[in-house]
Amino acid sequence: MELDAEPSERPRRLGGARDRRRPRARARSPECAGSPESCVQLMLGVLGRLCSKVCILQTPPISWTTLGIAAFVGLLHGLHLTLLLENSCHFSHLSTLEREMNFRTEMGLYYSYFKTIVEAPSFLEGLWMIMNDRLTEYPRIINTVKRFHLYPEVIIAYWYCTIKEITNFFGIEAKTCWTVSRLEPLKEVQSCEGLGDPSYFYVGVIFILNGMMLGLFFIYGTYLSGSQLGGLVTVLYYFFNHGEATRVMWTPPLRESFSYPFLVLQMYILTVILRTPKNSKRYYIALCLSSVAFLLPWQFAQFILFTQIASLFPVYVMGYIEPSKFQKIIYMHMLSVILCFILMFGNPMYLSSYYFSSLLITCAIMLKRNKIQRLGVSELSFWLLQGCAWWCGTVILKHLTSKTLGVSDHIRLSDLITARILRYTDFNSLIYTCAPEFDFMEYATPLEYTKTLLLPLVVVITFCIFKKTVLDIFCVLSTNTYRRKQLLEHGELVFCTLQLLAFAALAILILRLKLFLTPHMCLMASLICSRQLFGWLFHRVKFETVIFGLIVLMSVQGCTNLQKQWSIKGEFTNMPQEELIHWIKHNTRPDAVFAGAMPTMPSIKLSTLHPITNHPLYEDADLRARTKIVYSMYSRKSVKEVKDKLLELHVNYYILEEAWCVVRTKPGCSLLEIWDVEDPSNAARPPLCSFLLKDPAPYFIKVFQNSLYRVLKVFAEVVNEVGPAAQRRGQVKVFGASWLLQELGSPGLLVTALSCHLFCGCPKCQEHGRVF
Repeated sequence: MELDAEPSERPRRLGGARDRRRPRARARSPECAGSPESCVQLMLGVLGRLCSKVCILQTPPISWTTLGIAAFVGLLHGLHLTLLLENSCHFSHLSTLEREMNFRTEMGLYYSYFKTIVEAPSFLEGLWMIMNDRLTEYPRIINTVKRFHLYPEVIIAYWYCTIKEITNFFGIEAKTCWTVSRLEPLKEVQSCEGLGDPSYFYVGVIFILNGMMLGLFFIYGTYLSGSQLGGLVTVLYYFFNHGEATRVMWTPPLRESFSYPFLVLQMYILTVILRTPKNSKRYYIALCLSSVAFLLPWQFAQFILFTQIASLFPVYVMGYIEPSKFQKIIYMHMLSVILCFILMFGNPMYLSSYYFSSLLITCAIMLKRNKIQRLGVSELSFWLLQGCAWWCGTVILKHLTSKTLGVSDHIRLSDLITARILRYTDFNSLIYTCAPEFDFMEYATPLEYTKTLLLPLVVVITFCIFKKTVLDIFCVLSTNTYRRKQLLEHGELVFCTLQLLAFAALAILILRLKLFLTPHMCLMASLICSRQLFGWLFHRVKFETVIFGLIVLMSVQGCTNLQKQWSIKGEFTNMPQEELIHWIKHNTRPDAVFAGAMPTMPSIKLSTLHPITNHPLYEDADLRARTKIVYSMYSRKSVKEVKDKLLELHVNYYILEEAWCVVRTKPGCSLLEIWDVEDPSNAARPPLCSFLLKDPAPYFIKVFQNSLYRVLKVFAEVVNEVGPAAQRRGQVKVFGASWLLQELGSPGLLVTALSCHLFCGCPKCQEHGRVF
């Protein structure tokens, strides 16, 4: 007797679609009717097939061999990252101060909170200090965990404190220190390495996490392609395009270093859910937790998950995902947003994002889907109607929630992309888009992809998936039975392709987001080993021959790229900043407030523990207003106007960098040109910076200078010049005995400083850094 097709082989209806076929009465089996033994045999056969299906579903998707290879790949990648960092700056031989200076711009700011916790009397006291921080945006008190997504620093600091307590309890030496001699005129410094050194521990955890990430890529590529050779292709392509795939070896503390590995895990779990007909609850729980782990460390992660929902929704609309399964996926995403909202102390950015708005609109469309179907429109019109409702509803709801929650003035990744597309320019957008990492993708990047055959291979794979998807759509639209071909029964391939296109669009608009595109291209390359896609090729050509031939060809340029990375060698030194930091430590009060260029301020806070008024984490509206005031030193405004604004921010010292007066990364991107766009009324006036470099009096006084930095004391009253000798030398501006007395601490030092400069010009008084 012929049995009906098994449930997994039956052509399924599109989710939510009406089946217009009339039900047929099932005929009774003549064999079963004639013989009870035949019925028993038939039932045993059906049970046997069902058992085999259950066994397949219960079989773990990862073998021990795959796990072993993944562990080796993870270890290899971690060592590779360590080698690159060591070669670039000799990290193991740097002093504590040099390592802190190596964490430039926002990296230093993130690391400073880790340092605050581990140097506090206890972990809880350190956590309280960063949750009630007054040094970062003086005099405001802010919860930096909420503002800057500092859960990675909190967790790593807890691990460090725990390990330190354990090693101290057992008397284990956790770090080794020695004296490092430096070239003249640099003095000897102490350098430490090992788990007991905070910076070593911090960077080590990051490299371990990103090493494990590549091991996960091997597992993901193996699962997606159905072959361990697919995982190998993914890993090799990642190594061969390493410079285009990540920058964690150069910038360990950045948020994506913590966040991106969990996105890889989340996408792997999502792929398993999409491919497997029936999933247990643990897969959905894992999806939720991995989404939380991705969202918590990085403020831009919400927009990345928005692109994921934008890729999943068309797959659902076309019927590749069952409505019940898609509903569970959306609910897990919503739960992850709510958990992040709670863990981030009610941060409204989560609820006012495109991501959360898209989830709400998706739920609404799913609930009203059947009512929309009753309109009697064609299948294609039904799809387009849902797509338009999703996009329009998401945009409208996002803007409504932003206005309602009062976060419409905060800059997000979506705002930067909008400014890119619409070519909108103002002070805030130009500060971001003029940075090299926020520029458009370089023309050389596709060429680098092509040299390793990554781009041509991914284009071929994407074309094959696109072709099969289009044929499948035409099959659905041309019939009333909603039949689909078995070959594209799994929607995970369509999802991965749409996600690739989304990542490509982001990378073209913002260079920094290349870190999503390149690894995903490496993952898609694993599908060359998929018999589901290229079975027709492997019937004619031996499978292993094709794969190993590809590996040989891509290794030609790939090995060259690796050798180029390994050849990057150097020694870290930043003597001007080191001089500046030493001067601030020894010549200013601990509560003196500093302002200056955003990349410099984190180093001041990290290494001197002085309050600062601005920093590079530029998304907050109030901080952007502060930074605009601080950067007015590089505008054409009047000196008095700028000085008054700085005093409103309680600034005591301003760090003026001559390079910022003239630096121009590209046309229209010097600070003076940006100010001319923002403040056209003063465009005819001379630059303020040129006056301050020549003579900062009477509203400022120069108290320190080296080859890169000039520190100007912001004085509340007009500076008075003292002594004709000082005027002739053009060096000395003395600005009020009361302030000097307060700064120098005693009348004796005041008299000594004045007499040294006015009469003998003795350089000893310059040790105080007050008057020269």
